Amino acid sequence: MVINKALSGGRPGIPLSSVTASFVLGAALALGGCASTGEKPAVAQANPADPYEDINRKIFAFNDKVDNYVAEPVANAYKWATPEFMQTGVANFFTNLKNINVVLNDLMQAKFQQSAADTGRFLINMTAGVGGLFDVAKHAGLEQNDEDFEQTLAVWGVPSGSYLVLPFLGPSTARGIPGSVFDTAANPATYLGGIGVPVSVVSMVNARANADGALKFIDEAALDPYVFTRESFLQWRQNLATDGKAEEKNDLADLEGDLLDEATASGDAAKPSAVDAKPAEAKEVPEAAENKAAPEAQDAASAEPVKAAAVSPAPVASAQAGNAFQDAKSQYEKARFEYQLLQAEGAKKKARKTRRAK
Repeated sequence: MVINKALSGGRPGIPLSSVTASFVLGAALALGGCASTGEKPAVAQANPADPYEDINRKIFAFNDKVDNYVAEPVANAYKWATPEFMQTGVANFFTNLKNINVVLNDLMQAKFQQSAADTGRFLINMTAGVGGLFDVAKHAGLEQNDEDFEQTLAVWGVPSGSYLVLPFLGPSTARGIPGSVFDTAANPATYLGGIGVPVSVVSMVNARANADGALKFIDEAALDPYVFTRESFLQWRQNLATDGKAEEKNDLADLEGDLLDEATASGDAAKPSAVDAKPAEAKEVPEAAENKAAPEAQDAASAEPVKAAAVSPAPVASAQAGNAFQDAKSQYEKARFEYQLLQAEGAKKKARKTRRAK
């Protein structure tokens, strides 16, 4: 029984999809936990979500040894003996079989439009795709969605709980354990009797073989593979639970905060200081003194420029600060638009890359 379908960090028993492997590589750049020296940090990075870090690290080390001496050699033998097109077909088959779970969780999350699309994807691949060996639905514009019962529990408001590393099964959370039990019960392969065990083994071996490059990257590049795996896993699960909205919101909030900080700094730089204002005032006072003998009306008229000179810096500063804010706001809108374009372009590149891989 597979308890976890997410990032394993090189541990056996976890079917890692190509999407997950891509996330691992992307997270390597986002987390900044990489170095060419391979040195381990002197002090572990604490995380409130990981109260059992001591025992989790021991299980992580155990899983790592099992992977090095069992899962990796088996996966390498599988890759050597199996043609690439067959590996792709096996991966497509299990991905399509997973769509039964996806549709069930779509319905429980009230994603009715998505559930209809995922149902169509499953049926198309089961028929035109020869039992799911070929991903025909993708060429019809039906992309693969990733929904499971843990995400459903998150939508229902159940907190994720503590981060856990399970023997043989890899990373999980307290919420992920019952979620994976439900997903396993909903998987048709569970009810195949004697055939179900070899089918599950083939699924895990194929997933481990596909994830080999990403997992080696973690072991070789991460300062602390345990911390890297934990943070990547938690971010990935959060991204799935919110359909990517939390990450996009944080990115835009950070961008807006940076631009507003720049606007404030520009306003402060444009605002004249009290030292700069005093010379202007002092410059006008002697002129008023020179006209002392003039009539009172002329004295009053001369006093007005003095007063105006004394108070004029504030409106000027306000206008300059306002202009700086408007400029920053325009830059923010432009940056947000460019950010959305980059997201769309990234999705297109990812789709093209996937098509080439198939």
